[in-house]
Amino acid sequence: MTDVISVEQLTKVYAAGKRGLPLRAVDAVDFAVRPGEVFGFLGPNGAGKTSTIRMLTGLSRPTSGRAAVLGFDLLTDLPRIKKHIGVVPEVSNLYDELSAFDNLVFAMQLYGVPRAERKRVAAELLQRFRLAEKRDVLFARLSRGMKRALTIAAALVHHPSLLFLDEPTTGLDVMSARNLRNTIAELRAQGTTVFLTTHYLEEAERLCDRVAVIVKGRIVALDSVANLKAHLQQRTEVEITLEDAHGGIETKRFAGDDVASVLQAALGQTSGRRLVAVNTVLPTLEDVFVQLTGLDADIMRLDKGAKG
Repeated sequence: MTDVISVEQLTKVYAAGKRGLPLRAVDAVDFAVRPGEVFGFLGPNGAGKTSTIRMLTGLSRPTSGRAAVLGFDLLTDLPRIKKHIGVVPEVSNLYDELSAFDNLVFAMQLYGVPRAERKRVAAELLQRFRLAEKRDVLFARLSRGMKRALTIAAALVHHPSLLFLDEPTTGLDVMSARNLRNTIAELRAQGTTVFLTTHYLEEAERLCDRVAVIVKGRIVALDSVANLKAHLQQRTEVEITLEDAHGGIETKRFAGDDVASVLQAALGQTSGRRLVAVNTVLPTLEDVFVQLTGLDADIMRLDKGAKG
């Protein structure tokens, strides 16, 4: 089956970066996205995530390299690509002066959705994203979370085969974020391919079939979440919980090559305190990210305004 996205040596160089020097934002990356999968594209701020999405969606022209999206060449068949993709940018592209309902209808006009279907589809999407009561409210007057939800709804008006989501849950409340994750799972079940960037590694671990980790414009890892975590399972990590005479609780972690040596090191740290619990710690995608980038995962969430 043909890959939905196929990228070879894709490169983006901006003429003036810091100190007026050229900035190689994306550096000869290669990857492919398979039909029907949720593909995570992860990395710290400035790593090249948004620059890659901008090239793949036609908002920025590659400096060099090749890419095909839905079987169409990125450089020669861009109009056909745009008819079949949905894009949710990190910053909303909807119109402040239009209501929630009218924004969706206008998006359908742009994508050529038949006039007879527009009101029905708009109403269904408003209901799906818990915005039915805000149907006639101007976009400018919606809360940040509602704006985000409506932007995602607008990207789905034409039932795209491929959906690009750039930090989709940023600004959403807990319930809205959960609804969006459910929507992503539903889209995958329906055969829609999703290209996802997110600062929330727990979200990526839950949703993605495969992930690529990009650092300073280069992909440093690409595999399934399970396989990436399996590499870390070669080392054993144990967490112990200790209680002192005054009821104070302390938790410590120890890592090593085998269970026996790790437990010996851990138990040697009790210092007369009562051992409350011993647990083997399984690696997470966040652990993988920290190992590959050398950065704490919290850094991903500090400045979402930075572009990559």
